[in-house]
Amino acid sequence: MELNKAWETSYTRRVLVALFTYLVIVLYLKFIVGIDPWINAIVPTVGFLLSTLTLRFFKEMWKQFLYKKNK
Repeated sequence: MELNKAWETSYTRRVLVALFTYLVIVLYLKFIVGIDPWINAIVPTVGFLLSTLTLRFFKEMWKQFLYKKNK
């Protein structure tokens, strides 16, 4: 069970998800929208990465709030 938790919070998983997100958006932009996708696909990928990095911060805030509430 600890190994699953380690995988869920690992940077390897985040990078892989970002890479796959980028590739899917590139394919979508190239074949569906018909524009040059390489630069345009970076924006949602960076947004995803930023959201995963900030979630840990908000999780800690949530845990502190919940802990104080239960006291």
